[in-house]
Amino acid sequence: MKKFLEIIKNKWLIKGTTTIALVLIVIACYILLNWAVEKINIEDLDFTEKKLYSLSDETKDKLKNLDKDITIELINLSEYDYLKEYANKYTQVTDRIKIEEIDDLSSRADLMSEYNLEASDSLIVVKTGDKEKKLSISDLYTYEYTNSTYEQVDKTEEALTNAIVEITLDEKPQIYILSGKTFYQTDQALSSIISKLKSDSNEVEYLDILSKGSVPEDCDCLMITTLEKDITELERDKIIEYIKKGGKIMMLTSQNILEVDTPNFDQVLSQYGITIGYGAIFEQDSAKILQGMPECVITDANASFMSDIDMTMKMCFVDAGKIQFADEDKLTELGVEYETIAQTGEKSFVRTNFDINSYTRTDLDGEEGASIVGALVTKKISDEVKSELIIYSNEICASDMPLQISGQYYTYAKDLYNNQDVILNSISHLTERTDTITIRKTGENERYTVTEQQDAIIKTIIFVVPVIIIGIGIVVWQVRRRKK
Repeated sequence: MKKFLEIIKNKWLIKGTTTIALVLIVIACYILLNWAVEKINIEDLDFTEKKLYSLSDETKDKLKNLDKDITIELINLSEYDYLKEYANKYTQVTDRIKIEEIDDLSSRADLMSEYNLEASDSLIVVKTGDKEKKLSISDLYTYEYTNSTYEQVDKTEEALTNAIVEITLDEKPQIYILSGKTFYQTDQALSSIISKLKSDSNEVEYLDILSKGSVPEDCDCLMITTLEKDITELERDKIIEYIKKGGKIMMLTSQNILEVDTPNFDQVLSQYGITIGYGAIFEQDSAKILQGMPECVITDANASFMSDIDMTMKMCFVDAGKIQFADEDKLTELGVEYETIAQTGEKSFVRTNFDINSYTRTDLDGEEGASIVGALVTKKISDEVKSELIIYSNEICASDMPLQISGQYYTYAKDLYNNQDVILNSISHLTERTDTITIRKTGENERYTVTEQQDAIIKTIIFVVPVIIIGIGIVVWQVRRRKK
């Protein structure tokens, strides 16, 4: 302490010009330090519990063994500083990733032509070699719904990381969509879902079993939609053969509202102990319907394969059917177990007579009670082989069918709540896309939760260091006063 005071008393510190020079040196050191930190691109400290401002460990694991150079082009994103900062976090994880910012798109006629953009448009392009994935701003968020309210949920990390994963995939999952007898024109009704599947690095093809002769060996997932008429015995047998080999099926069917006999299709369902009767589900709980439309039923969507999604998922089904499972003994005999993904409320009922105008249950309607409208079904074929089916008793909920919400306002059925998210996550599960991640972050307030050591460091920086500086200033001032 004595040595420190002796230094303070030295004439070089007391002189005004020398003091100013010292202050300037300190300021210069501060500026230099900040410049160095910016250049080195040190990762920000993030003490929020859900890591709202940093990359997750899951993303870091995905990038750890990256063996290709990736460029993330940020086009016309000068107004999105948060996005720029977030994208730059990827360069801190690996030097394989670089960021290219194009703030003046009007000077890049090549990009405007290549991506069909106007000068004011924004776009994110993640690319390597001749592969690329385009992301719009709307791809970076979704919504979490709770009753009549919703909160915007950020999925920037999910979108960027999955884009990197997808363009570095060497082999894409193969999805076949059963064609030939569908009630809705699948390429139109499910165009958005199909487009999204393709953009997520899946190979998607239509399958006519009568033409092909079987379900192809490379089929990772067979999608079956609402049938206009029953499948043939050959198609039935080939689908059952596919099931017995451990095939995976995604079923979106509104068969329940069509008065069409489908004994062959029913035999496919029976492999999993399932029946779907005629009639549409109506809901009497006003909190679980869409804008006074009891046939548009809102349900929670929960499944083990969506457990890593940090948000409440909801779906809205339109004229859905009731999925019924055989009794426990029959399911055991079939080697079937199931997990409910979505079910209606206890006040719902099935209506088969659509001439009834009442929105509430009548004596001609089915009994009140919860109905399963979505399920994950596992069928054990052998100790080594199992087949999986994810079934939603509604195709409309995944379609581009426009629905009038209120007055002049319309929306597409797939955009209601988390319909599209749930459907895409279901297919990802069946195709075993474990390479993708689902990271959603809400803007909710976070509690200050750090370790004792982190807490001590932060408090030292915030409180102790300023006190020391102020103390030194007071000592210098007092010494100078006494020298006068």
